Amino acid sequence: MKTLYGIQYLRAFAALAVVVFHAAERTGEHFAIGAAGVDVFFVISGFIMWVISDRRPMTPQGFLLDRIRRIAPSYWLVTSVMIAGALVGLFPNLKLTGAHILSSLFFIPAHSPSTGEIWPVLVQGWTLNFEMFFYILFAGALFLPRRWRLVYLTAIFGSFFLIGLVFKPASPVLNTYTRSIILEFLGGVLLAELWIRRWIAGTSLGLAFVGASLVGFAMIFLIGADFNETICGPLAIALVYGMVSLEADGSIGRVPLLTYLGDASYSIYLWHTLAISVIVKAAGAAGLSATPTIVIAVIGGTILGTAAYEFVEKPLRKIFSSDLFKPSAVERRPS
Repeated sequence: MKTLYGIQYLRAFAALAVVVFHAAERTGEHFAIGAAGVDVFFVISGFIMWVISDRRPMTPQGFLLDRIRRIAPSYWLVTSVMIAGALVGLFPNLKLTGAHILSSLFFIPAHSPSTGEIWPVLVQGWTLNFEMFFYILFAGALFLPRRWRLVYLTAIFGSFFLIGLVFKPASPVLNTYTRSIILEFLGGVLLAELWIRRWIAGTSLGLAFVGASLVGFAMIFLIGADFNETICGPLAIALVYGMVSLEADGSIGRVPLLTYLGDASYSIYLWHTLAISVIVKAAGAAGLSATPTIVIAVIGGTILGTAAYEFVEKPLRKIFSSDLFKPSAVERRPS
């Protein structure tokens, strides 16, 4: 798939927004809108998976194996670091149970013994539970002819959403997978279909979508509202649609730093809280105020994430992309 620089830049900014959100949260400040970076990630995920599946035929098994190789190894490593840190007393507030560790490692939503929230050991890993859920449903679509896949995905995501709306299930698994936030993946898929069919806005309308989305996010921040996926989801969809519209018109060029941060966004997302925790504690001991602490924490979290991208994610990806981990005849099928 050809690099879409607008998507790369959105991935970069979404990751950095989450970093700022966590840095501010740890210092008692308010930047809840930074959590909307997750909404942007979900829309982008739906968009990319649909475009890739349209241009590169694959089996459901091959798709799932590719996604697991891409997502799981780095996540398992960070989770292991968290577990090891808790065992030696570095994270005194982190309580561990065998059941919760297994749920975390296998992307099964479960209540955290530390907080009671439906979070894995690595808190930000909650989004990966949604990603894996999406991948499983998307793999199901690959069993179908191309013309029925969008109908299937719309029906299945709509059904889960309606179950949540009507029955409000209490179990961690159903409570998670019936949230309205799952519709953001479907939104990304629908945008990708528009992109493939070239049913997209021109430059002026693309700019209007981007501008309206950013104004919406800014207003949420300025009024101090909490994160709300029912509002942030549509804004994220508008933002991605505006960016891919500008991309189609050739209005977005390559910015090397943002392109690189987009590539490293997954590692930044996974690893940044470790650096933030250390920096906030050190800053508190040194008597630093909130603002410089946040700045240093954001820089530190981003640096740790990019280092993990170079020295953890890329080597792991190379290992798990080798022939040793590629079962024969499952990666592709004839179109």
